[in-house]
Amino acid sequence: MSTGISEIERLRAAMSAAGDVAYDWDYAGHKICLLHNTVRSFQLASDEPEIEISRFHERVHPEDLLVRLDAIAALTREAPFIESEFRLRDPSGVHCWYHERGMGEFDEQGRLIRLRGTLRPIDRKKDDRQRVEYCANFDEMTGHYNSNRLREALEQSLYYASRYKVEGAFLVIGIDNINVVNQAFGYEVADAVIVAIGHRLDACLRSSDVIGRLGGDRFGVVLSNCLSKELHNAAEKILEVARNTEVDTPAGPIHVTVSVGAVVFPESSNTATDAMTKADIALQNAKRAGRNTWALYRYSDEQREGHRKNMVVAERVKKALRENRLALAFQPIVSSANHQPVMHEALLRMVEHDGEIVPAGAFMPVVEELGLIRLIDRRVVELSVSVLEAHPDARLTINVSGLTASDKAWLRYVVGVLRDRPHVASRMIFEITETAGLEDVEACARFIATLRNLGCRIALDDFGAGYTSFRHLKMLSVDMVKIDGSFVRDLTESHANLIFIRSLLDLARNFSLETVAEFVETEEQARILHKEGVDLLQGWAFGKPELEPPWAAGDGETGGEVLLRLAGGGEG
Repeated sequence: MSTGISEIERLRAAMSAAGDVAYDWDYAGHKICLLHNTVRSFQLASDEPEIEISRFHERVHPEDLLVRLDAIAALTREAPFIESEFRLRDPSGVHCWYHERGMGEFDEQGRLIRLRGTLRPIDRKKDDRQRVEYCANFDEMTGHYNSNRLREALEQSLYYASRYKVEGAFLVIGIDNINVVNQAFGYEVADAVIVAIGHRLDACLRSSDVIGRLGGDRFGVVLSNCLSKELHNAAEKILEVARNTEVDTPAGPIHVTVSVGAVVFPESSNTATDAMTKADIALQNAKRAGRNTWALYRYSDEQREGHRKNMVVAERVKKALRENRLALAFQPIVSSANHQPVMHEALLRMVEHDGEIVPAGAFMPVVEELGLIRLIDRRVVELSVSVLEAHPDARLTINVSGLTASDKAWLRYVVGVLRDRPHVASRMIFEITETAGLEDVEACARFIATLRNLGCRIALDDFGAGYTSFRHLKMLSVDMVKIDGSFVRDLTESHANLIFIRSLLDLARNFSLETVAEFVETEEQARILHKEGVDLLQGWAFGKPELEPPWAAGDGETGGEVLLRLAGGGEG
């Protein structure tokens, strides 16, 4: 007997510790008995283990009571189990969620006479589930629809416009120069600006308009049942509400503007993806027009013909990719002291079936515009690794495009290729453009750190084309800079170019960075650059790109690095 009592006490203690409640409901007698030691955790009645079922049901949330009663009424001898979730009010008036599992007992006529089961508190689980559901539809920072939910709203509006022959519009709103705010004040202040712009959109648009955050600094707005002539007023109202009031941030008030891209549907678009793409193109046009303005997407005959030609070029590139007709052409980079080759830049080429060699400049702009750059970049990585494996004296620098530098999947691919090839990684220099590095300095710094951990070196291309500062160079931790060719090309005619190059060299020396001057075409330019302290020179004065690898002719004793440009073009 004592053993039995001990087991019951253990059971009660375990259920009490778990917060579970065991019950025995006398269905015919309308009373529910709660296991004595769990009553306090259940917070129904501290001294009444058996209560009228009506008192119990008074505490069930009204929205859940009928659902639970229906579930109980549906119990049968063949299906005696019940499992449900409902809310119960505690003595403080707060409704808490419980998960119920139980089994019914029936008489000979199949009538329910008793129900036994347990109730488990699931508030935390319910909160997590609701949070998942919230995040599936809403942007956590601004509270607006996320991009997926916004796309659904746009699809619904497109269907409505098509069926009822009405007009609508989709807008993409981008905050101007948010990266400047990021770098000057930090992410907290930039986030405050994004949230504030979202609130202003709520205030200036109609209640029927749908607002969502597309990501980063961009919002999307669906204007249903909006005539073309009304679109101008809506866009101007958005521009005005953004620029006329400063945004209060943790760093103080900040003045910001926005740019807007718009597309009308169903006239110019009949799918959500198409509308989003075209509105984004219009946004870029507005930014190129000087920002703080709006642009409407228009597709002229000239644009249509240009797009058709681009598609033809893209198909040629994809076919060349499938047939392994992408090759590398090498251009020497020499020492400024003795003009002997120290490294080579390998430029991407496409070899046509008739043997024609197509330079990268003829197809890479199209490749980047149509989103094929990552495929090309991956192929060039394969080619470059093959070069390094075949020529132990070669070193390889890969120039990644801005899109590739921000692509985590591409970075994972490179890590996978080089992790087990330290003898290859140590002979590679990854080159990023200065403008790409300044787009998001912190993200670029993480990208660089990953590559350096593999044993690679980093070069900064187009040095001087952006606005690199001491802070940026310190954060990016590069090993080499390549002075932008535009300053070299007119060096002998422009004293201002010489002064600017001197400033760039002073900045590089402060960080002990190796320097390369591009587009060197004359001996006079080479003499001046050497005198100023440039380490390496590149340009047609020392050789044009050649398809034949320089190491194939027994030239390995020169050492030599290969500068491989994933984005193609840019040869000096």
